[in-house]
Amino acid sequence: MALLCPAASLIVEPSVFRDRSRMPTEDELEAALGPSIALWRSLRVGIGRAFDPVDERWSFSGKAHGWSLRLAHRDRGIVFLAPLVGRFRASLALPERAMTAAGQADLPEAMRDTIATAPIYPEGRAVRIEVTTQEDVASVIALARIRMAS
Repeated sequence: MALLCPAASLIVEPSVFRDRSRMPTEDELEAALGPSIALWRSLRVGIGRAFDPVDERWSFSGKAHGWSLRLAHRDRGIVFLAPLVGRFRASLALPERAMTAAGQADLPEAMRDTIATAPIYPEGRAVRIEVTTQEDVASVIALARIRMAS
């Protein structure tokens, strides 16, 4: 599992797509992610099954961050997916009230450490995960369930 360390969580690698005038196309996304496109699709399908209906919208957060795909359920954000070179990052805010549930969830130890040390913002802990395996996909979906239940 590729998790970001707490010190690195303040400096976040921007999306590979940073041109505000051009929203990423499916072909560009496939080219950027390479084999990780299968994990990207698996995560989108898993979130879709867990929170039907899911609204997917590309959003641009400035040149320093670039484009990311926002997945939401009834206007409530679930997770942001930022394409990187050969991989992608899933980011979500885990509210403090969800911390107990996250601590009791069947998550890998590294994920628990990442959650516990994630920076705290008004909307919750900023959990950022570089998704590189199917286990990462399952962990992100589990965290999304916890987030949405809180």
